[in-house]
Amino acid sequence: MVSGLPMTHSLPQVESRHRRSVGPINTPDRLLLGPGPSNAHPTVLSALARTPIGHLDPLYVDLMGEVQELLRYAWQTDNRLTLPMSGTGSAAMEATLANTVEPGDRVLVAVKGYFGNRLADMAGRYRADVRVIEKPWGEAFTLDELAAALEHHKPAILAMVHAETSTGVCQPMDGVGDLCRQHDCLLLLDTVTSLGGVPLYLDEWKVDMAYSCSQKGLSCPPGLGPFTMGTRAEAKLAARKDKVPNWYLDVSLLNQYWGSDRVYHHTAPVNMNFGMREALRLLAEEGLENAWARHRRNAEALWNGLQSLGLEMHVPEELRLPTLSTVKIPDDVDGKAFSSHLLNTHGIEVGGGLGVLAGKIWRIGLMGYNSTPENVDRLLNLFESELPRFREGSCVAA
Repeated sequence: MVSGLPMTHSLPQVESRHRRSVGPINTPDRLLLGPGPSNAHPTVLSALARTPIGHLDPLYVDLMGEVQELLRYAWQTDNRLTLPMSGTGSAAMEATLANTVEPGDRVLVAVKGYFGNRLADMAGRYRADVRVIEKPWGEAFTLDELAAALEHHKPAILAMVHAETSTGVCQPMDGVGDLCRQHDCLLLLDTVTSLGGVPLYLDEWKVDMAYSCSQKGLSCPPGLGPFTMGTRAEAKLAARKDKVPNWYLDVSLLNQYWGSDRVYHHTAPVNMNFGMREALRLLAEEGLENAWARHRRNAEALWNGLQSLGLEMHVPEELRLPTLSTVKIPDDVDGKAFSSHLLNTHGIEVGGGLGVLAGKIWRIGLMGYNSTPENVDRLLNLFESELPRFREGSCVAA
């Protein structure tokens, strides 16, 4: 018999065809200068390695409150319902829609890149009446365009991306929240590639819902999705005619765990929240103004350096993201071969284009811990010395 199992039933023989003998994990050191993730801060990695404690332990409950308060600082909001979703940024994205969209609700999505399309897809899955307005990938919406769209479509929710990771565009937000209030419409904002690195003022901008991720400007590994909801969105949630159709992301249930009651909902990723707490603490120690200025300063050095090498940026300077820069791949360069060379030879990751920009741009991230002058100089030196070898007619070394 197998030890510990009753003898009343014979067990089938264990099948071993999938059994493998593998050594301990061994991963290379990479400098992640793509669209995300970015390298995690060493202090954050140390926090992740700490011994877990229970997700209802009083010490952990205190830590939960610290994470929530520091998230409010990072987003510049007083929203009561501010918490990290147990999942990546896409989980937080879905949570904003799952909690506020009821079948037939009209959701207007302002699409100017890949992740605007994802918002539209998600809203449709919750049976929203999805309407879409579009701009070319590399441009932003004007206030007049948004005003006309709100007047025409009369949505319950306007969903848009602040920092479009697929294009490197930062959407100007002045006046957008006021427009939504005039049209009795909730404003939902994707801040995945802006939180921690780009000026964000959720309350000042009258943003009703926002979400982000842990692995970009916050320099924490992927696994948590910061989420926040203001009072107007709370009221829409409270007025639902039926239950939120996603149990795991139901904020009315999560609020009982992250609110004052601390009632069990699911087993929280304790160590990920250790890391998030340290990432947010480091951001608060640096100060938002200093972090934003650092990202801008390093991004401008990158832009100037790339342009001095004869490369062209994809986005006009006034709309560029300091955290994610997009540079056009020259017509005579195999962009994928060059980025593969940077990764395999130099251990540096840069991203390629998505959707209509596939094969046309590189996406270079300078986010959080990775936004340093040293990383800018290292990458520019490689572009200068290595890129000529990848032009048509050049002999590329293996």
